[in-house]
Amino acid sequence: MVKIGIEIHQRLDTKKLFCDCQSTLSEDEKPLSIVKRTLHPVFSELGEVDEASQAEFAKGRQFEYQTFHSNDCLIELDEEPPKTINMEALKIALVVAMHLNATPLNEVHIMRKMVIDGSNTSGFQRTAIVAMNGHLDTSRGTVHIPIIAIEEESAGIVSNSESKATYRLDRLGIPLIEISTAPDIKDGAHLSEVAEKIGLILRTSGKVARGLGTIRQDVNISTDGGARVEIKGAQDLKLLPQLVENEVNRQLEIVRILNLLRNSGVMPLKKNTRDLSSLFKNTNAPLILSGLKNGYSIIAQKFPAHKSILGIQIQPGKRYGTELSDYAKRAGVKGIIHSDEDFAKYGISEQEFISIKKALDAADSDAFIMVVAPKDQAERAIDYALERANINGVPPETRRANPDATSSYMRPLPGRARLYPETDVPPIPLTNEILGSLEKGESLDDKIERLETLLNKDMATIMLKSRNLHLFDKLIVMGLDPIIVATTLENSVVSLRREGIDFSDLEKSMVELFSEYKKGTFVKAAIPEVLKYMAKGARVDAVIKVYRLQKITGKDLEKLVAENGCNVAVIMQKYRLQVDPAEVNEIAKRKRCEPSEYG
Repeated sequence: MVKIGIEIHQRLDTKKLFCDCQSTLSEDEKPLSIVKRTLHPVFSELGEVDEASQAEFAKGRQFEYQTFHSNDCLIELDEEPPKTINMEALKIALVVAMHLNATPLNEVHIMRKMVIDGSNTSGFQRTAIVAMNGHLDTSRGTVHIPIIAIEEESAGIVSNSESKATYRLDRLGIPLIEISTAPDIKDGAHLSEVAEKIGLILRTSGKVARGLGTIRQDVNISTDGGARVEIKGAQDLKLLPQLVENEVNRQLEIVRILNLLRNSGVMPLKKNTRDLSSLFKNTNAPLILSGLKNGYSIIAQKFPAHKSILGIQIQPGKRYGTELSDYAKRAGVKGIIHSDEDFAKYGISEQEFISIKKALDAADSDAFIMVVAPKDQAERAIDYALERANINGVPPETRRANPDATSSYMRPLPGRARLYPETDVPPIPLTNEILGSLEKGESLDDKIERLETLLNKDMATIMLKSRNLHLFDKLIVMGLDPIIVATTLENSVVSLRREGIDFSDLEKSMVELFSEYKKGTFVKAAIPEVLKYMAKGARVDAVIKVYRLQKITGKDLEKLVAENGCNVAVIMQKYRLQVDPAEVNEIAKRKRCEPSEYG
């Protein structure tokens, strides 16, 4: 049996959560300063230290933070206490909770979630549950949503190495809504449906940020005999079914491997490393040769009865040896070399391979791993690889989603020890006044039904997912034809953007355009042409006048029809951007000309 749940993190379109800084990114701005920090774990209220935090601390990395004048302050630097919570962001989270049928809490308590991977200068992330016990109706049954929370966005990563990570503080503190489902999701296809529906509820609220990286999904998966594994950063909804399949297969394959090893009687493995540096004095293997020149050691460890085990594929393109290598990287090494690999790709000769086995006293049924690194670091890497090999089951862990729908080990799964109360921000009572001020608006189902009555089904689907949905709603209130508004926003504007033509203020331009269009000044066919020049800064009335796009109607149109012998095709060819096809056909019909269908 497979259990699947999802956590969705969506940025909100407000100021930051605990200060008055703007939630914008300084993409073209140079850093104002660089601040350096070292982070360490702390004890929880129960006197425990979180395992994931310990694993990060063991890496011994230093962190640098780039500051920016326009959108971060002393609060992001953890040099000043946070202000009270952003009430606009809190209310948005509560409205989303209403759409997910959740019950708001009586009081919101801010908690600190320990995070020492450098993504927050303070060593923790502020988070708060705002509502509980929600649910989502899907084609495969009800999916429960036990928790809806609001929290701080992390700092943006700039660069990452074994010894140092650099972050930007412009992103730190942007409000996020976190929606966590119960493990009610049936399979990968159902996961895609749930993620898409929650995403639509968020987007159609009109209060969330849009664009690349503003929404992230973390998927929790477990199998019979396996363990709960959190896969972070699953961005592409289309890849979710494959991500689930790959993780299920990985866990089942690991269980099978461990059963084989239990029967061999060699587990648990004991550390018995050998320094094989002297074997490679005359080597032609580039990796080893480079390591020896840098004063590194070649440390090896025998894995009894593991021949062919390390080479078993557990994910597409990833073997069981990759799992050991990912753990070894916790010591700061680039990876391991193991005996089930093709040693020729490293330039290691067959004679060198035989010498390694002889030095380790390895039988034909045995395998081995090697690490090229400074001696102490290489020994730690072997320790971590053995730790992974000796885990009696699928380890509960946090993994990173890869672009090919596989995953890679990041750190142990966090536990309860990383949470403790925030002391700088008091609890926020959710009074009747606050809850009574919330405007829920349309439900997702009502919105879909309304759009499908205004537009055809395909355009309704496009409009529902569009970032221009709320602009569409604003424009049709002006009494405009919904089809014309939708095609302008989703076809004409998009086509202009593909040509590199964009609008500094799309809403202002659309209101100006359609206010003039309602007067009958120009025809529908001229809209893309008018927009092209408006995007360059011209006023709509000036565009119409300069480029002769005024609508021809009334007696002028009757004269035009007569002058062209009632040849509608010729008229449309010459004056397509100035005449209404329906009016041309109507005049042609009255004058008993043969009408042609245009529209």
